[in-house]
Amino acid sequence: MPETTISLYNTLTRKLEPFEPLVPGTVRLYVCGPTTYDVAHAGHARANMAFDILVRFLRARGLAVTYVRNVTDVDDKIVKRAKEANEEPLALSARMAKLVDDDMRAIGMVSPDHEPRVSQTIPEIIALVQKLIDKGHAYVAKTAKGNDVYFEVRSFPAYGKLSHRNIDDLLSGARIEVGEVKKDPLDFALWKGCEETAWGWQSPWGNGRPGWHIECSAMCGKLLGEHFDIHGGGMDLIFPHHENEIAQSEAVFGPPLARYWMHNGFLNADNEKMSKSLGNFVTVRNVLDRNDAEAFRYYLLGTHYRGALGFELDKKEDGRVVFTGVDEAERRVEYLYTTVETLAAAAGAGETLEPTKALEAHAKVIAEAPERVLAALDKDLNTPVALAVLGELGKTMNEVIVQLAKTKKDPKMQAALRTLAGRAVTSLAKACEPLGLMQASPAAFAERTRARRLKIRGLDPAMIDAKVKERTEARAAKDFARGDAIRAELTALGVELLDGTGTTSWKVTI
Repeated sequence: MPETTISLYNTLTRKLEPFEPLVPGTVRLYVCGPTTYDVAHAGHARANMAFDILVRFLRARGLAVTYVRNVTDVDDKIVKRAKEANEEPLALSARMAKLVDDDMRAIGMVSPDHEPRVSQTIPEIIALVQKLIDKGHAYVAKTAKGNDVYFEVRSFPAYGKLSHRNIDDLLSGARIEVGEVKKDPLDFALWKGCEETAWGWQSPWGNGRPGWHIECSAMCGKLLGEHFDIHGGGMDLIFPHHENEIAQSEAVFGPPLARYWMHNGFLNADNEKMSKSLGNFVTVRNVLDRNDAEAFRYYLLGTHYRGALGFELDKKEDGRVVFTGVDEAERRVEYLYTTVETLAAAAGAGETLEPTKALEAHAKVIAEAPERVLAALDKDLNTPVALAVLGELGKTMNEVIVQLAKTKKDPKMQAALRTLAGRAVTSLAKACEPLGLMQASPAAFAERTRARRLKIRGLDPAMIDAKVKERTEARAAKDFARGDAIRAELTALGVELLDGTGTTSWKVTI
């Protein structure tokens, strides 16, 4: 373990607790992944981001992390969607899983060490269900379609400890519908029987498919063991999914299934959780068609992972849909890349010298930034504070740029500032590592954002170059009115002109 104290909010205790892994120096983490019947929406990106940062941070603190994120490829929604598409369920799921994976990689998510699928864990699921039956925690119930297996909730006295719900309160309002074969309204399915000709797997209870909750218990048990360090997922999974996972796993193996339970907040649209069932979702691809992937990442990190994040959509008169918060994040990321580009060029020129006393404050901000980012993440992954550290570092870097311009006639000060410039570029890169930001070169970032913005605005770069040339010629002929008119024309199109010494460059604004 690192010398610093890492604190995580544990849903199980509702407290911020010091993090102490079961095996010193190693962390075993299981996160509930996607149910792959459709492409990923922005809320899925928000959920994955929380645990991406957790993995990056723990590794930056020197811990060896085994990261498991499952794929639910057996589900009634998948069966329904596959039937509509005249496609085999596992083929549909595999296709969607790849699209989801592509989207997550596009926004810089670290890949899990293991990505188990339900369809590949059927023997372990059946074995776990049988153990629950043998221990008296589950029972077989005959239905018109086949044999179901249910977990008997009242056989597990600790039921409700994660969601902090009383079992009798849960029972009020619940009832067994006519035709149901459960002993108790709270009992949940471990195995769902179906006709012999239906899509499913053979089991001791006949043809069928596993229940949702048992899948995760089997997958995490297979890869991480009976007890592990952290289990994560969205707040909507606390009850019943994670509550049921605890019951069925601990009924067989004893407590605790996981020592720490972490849950991310929702991404909201129109004041409701973004979800496919509500139809209020924006896909990750919708966002990346308009905004840079690192900008989307920065935006998601701007709110603490446990807090709700409102996704702002602004429809313009020309029909464009603007994601206001992501646009602002893109401007901030662009600012950092532009700063790095300027300082990197300065750092590589001429003599270097240790910073003078006058530059001590700047030197301190630059030197301390990487550890300050980690210190923010030590406190339950406080990414807004970590981004504030980057903001302060960016401001200091720009002050160095200003001083480089002001002190051209002072060789010693120039040398000292160039030293700081080099250190600042290195410091920013190191500070951004656990956040997954600034992963490209400034040139690559500029190229990809320019291409996207030109496409969005329907602009031809050759036309812009021609206008810039015409303006340069007008200014050379002292026709400043024409030059100003061309600038105004380009500004109206979203093109910003940048006049340098003898040259003019341009960029497309977000």
